[in-house]
Amino acid sequence: QVQLVESGGGLVQPGGSLRLSCAASGRTFSSYLMAWFRQAPGKAREFASGITWSGGRTYYADSVKGRFTISRDNAKNTVYLQMNSLKPEDTARYYCAASARRSWPKNIHEYDAWGQGTQVTVSS
Repeated sequence: QVQLVESGGGLVQPGGSLRLSCAASGRTFSSYLMAWFRQAPGKAREFASGITWSGGRTYYADSVKGRFTISRDNAKNTVYLQMNSLKPEDTARYYCAASARRSWPKNIHEYDAWGQGTQVTVSS
């Protein structure tokens, strides 16, 4: 099973940018659908963005559409989340997730591996 390690979080001012990375172990990274979720204190974990096996299709939550960009580099076993125009409401712990399903996961329980998360705080 793939193992995931996120990095790139931190403190940023409103309007700023961050780039998150998720490094995966194993040789089968390209066979996984990949996604970023986030969880703010006291709230449920929510989908932020996802990408298919070769990166041909991407998905975004309405709250991040137009500001966040997901990408992947299968040669480096890494998925990225470029976050621009950050807002205080983007403050959350961001998690990378992998799914081995052949179609897009319908819920959070259909992901097979999770990272430990990286904290993003947007504040002046």
